[in-house]
Amino acid sequence: MLKLKNYINGELLEPQSKQYIDNYDPSRGVVYSHIPDSDERDAETAIAAAKAAFPAWSVLPKDKRSAYLVKIAAIIEEQLHELAVAESLDNGKPLHLAKTVDIPRAAANFHFYGTGILHYAAHAHSMEDTAINYTLRQPVGVAGCISPWNLPLYLFSWKIAPALAAGCTVVAKPSEITPMTAYLLSEICIKAGLPKGVLNIVHGYGHKVGNAIVGHTDVPLISFTGGTKTGAGIASVAAPMFKKLSLELGGKNPNIIFADCDYEKMLSTTMLSSFANQGQICLCGSRIFIERPIYEKFKADFVAKTQKLTIGAPLDEKTKIGAVVSKPHMEKILSYIELAKEEGGTVLCGGSRQTVSGEFENGYYVQPTIIEGLAYDCRTNQEEIFGPVVTIMPFDTEEEVMLYANSTQYGLASTVWTQDITKANRVAINLHTGIVWVNCWLLRDLRTPFGGVKSSGVGREGGFEALDFFTEPKNVCVKLK
Repeated sequence: MLKLKNYINGELLEPQSKQYIDNYDPSRGVVYSHIPDSDERDAETAIAAAKAAFPAWSVLPKDKRSAYLVKIAAIIEEQLHELAVAESLDNGKPLHLAKTVDIPRAAANFHFYGTGILHYAAHAHSMEDTAINYTLRQPVGVAGCISPWNLPLYLFSWKIAPALAAGCTVVAKPSEITPMTAYLLSEICIKAGLPKGVLNIVHGYGHKVGNAIVGHTDVPLISFTGGTKTGAGIASVAAPMFKKLSLELGGKNPNIIFADCDYEKMLSTTMLSSFANQGQICLCGSRIFIERPIYEKFKADFVAKTQKLTIGAPLDEKTKIGAVVSKPHMEKILSYIELAKEEGGTVLCGGSRQTVSGEFENGYYVQPTIIEGLAYDCRTNQEEIFGPVVTIMPFDTEEEVMLYANSTQYGLASTVWTQDITKANRVAINLHTGIVWVNCWLLRDLRTPFGGVKSSGVGREGGFEALDFFTEPKNVCVKLK
């Protein structure tokens, strides 16, 4: 059985503890590989390697840093099928999703920042004939990057690529639940000839490896994507040490559907925004608000389409709903469905664990579930479930739906469906979210800022905002006379 290794100072190494963690195939519910159970010793070694590599990497000409990232992107593209199969097996997501979204986006992240750094510019300010000020953007140092399990390589590269492009060295911890493509990235970096110590990948539990990275005095910057509770814990350690922080946290996103929408386009997109990746995307619209004149029609059509979704083995090209990531997560999702019933909700379809025949009978499958009849402020509508579970609710006025939409502690993303552009802009302005999609969902331009408000996070990723995060501005004032 495959034993993964850490990637430290350019080499693949066993954990110093010699201990390993079971890695489960969620589609079958069986262990299929082992992950390093690393600890603070491995983190310390990785941080020391990154610190030693920083002086040379930080001053390496941008075009040379760019060449490494573009080469990594090219190898990812060459190995797309292998990486997609690994992602599907490790995470439980349908293979076609990994092939068309996760792996291509990981390659795009490296390519975007590999080329973007060549066009990254600073500012100059003239004080007429007295002086000129110019701003230097200099890499911060060793970046600690901690990524989640739902889009493993996609979000891992989303942090690593801009950090490396900016001239930082990196110590990264992938999720211990989905480590496989991070391990394969280690091999890709070796193949690309990335200098030793520039990127270090340490596998293991958050309370061991993650805490060691966050609390280390030689790591001045932390980029984290994950749950709000964990983010709060990271902030409590990092903030008193005055580290730079980027936290992309939870979401409970509203999908607002007005009666004047393009109905067919809205319905097909809402299927995706509800159940893509088994609802395990922080941007999924889990609270659907429908203007009353089309509520009954939408309900009937939405339920009918959902009941036709194929639940099955992730590697089967016909599968639309794969396995959720782990047994504990499946149990959490099912517990929220029971909570919804206790709160007075009616399950219109789904609501149970799904059994897939044959070798997949012990896999972690949950039926896509639609619930109606809940109050907007009940726990089911306020807490992040992060699974194939959505609630639907009618509304009568714009003011009413804005109350519903903005009622949670979260503020990551939202979707608005209307053909009235004035109304669309008015609603977008009043939504308390970092992202608003109008008549679309998950349409991403890598140049734009990404992040949320309230308990959905701190800071922004994406575009030049990411390069700003991994660098510090320094003003230089030169007197002319």
